[in-house]
Amino acid sequence: MSVVVEQYTYDEYKQWEGDWELIDGFALAMAPSPMRIHQNLSAEFLFALKKALEDQEECEECEVLSKMDYKISDDTIVRPDIVLTFGEENEYHLTKAPKIIVEIISKATARRDEKVKFELYEREKVAYYIIVYPDDLVAKLYKLKGSHYDKEGDMTNEKYSFSDLPCEVSIDFHQIFKRFR
Repeated sequence: MSVVVEQYTYDEYKQWEGDWELIDGFALAMAPSPMRIHQNLSAEFLFALKKALEDQEECEECEVLSKMDYKISDDTIVRPDIVLTFGEENEYHLTKAPKIIVEIISKATARRDEKVKFELYEREKVAYYIIVYPDDLVAKLYKLKGSHYDKEGDMTNEKYSFSDLPCEVSIDFHQIFKRFR
């Protein structure tokens, strides 16, 4: 007996109800509504990046978004928690690799975020990938160097400047995590 595994495309994905991601044609259900700390951390990162951009008056092509579909190909669509994009023109989904992606780990998505998306974002040349661990109040920050991510560090109280991006921004991890300590 053979097992048939259906593969899908973006056109089918657009018609689905609920929250899904599509990786290499395979449908992956998103976890139920995240816990409060997940949502609060997401808001903190969104606010920190938006505030950093506001301080950069000359940078009009950078944008910070939350829960926006990133269409990598016709059979791979993901929905990162937070992205910082540059020069994106599509109103419906991201088509260019974001400069920064922040994923906040939950038990249901940990393997996908740490392995599958890590490799996917690395392959797509996302400049920075930040994986946030709410239970530990730590963010693992990776920077693309060549074709591979190098770990910049486990951020808990540090301030990190993304000085090599079109819009120079920084994140104060102490500020983001302080209300949860």
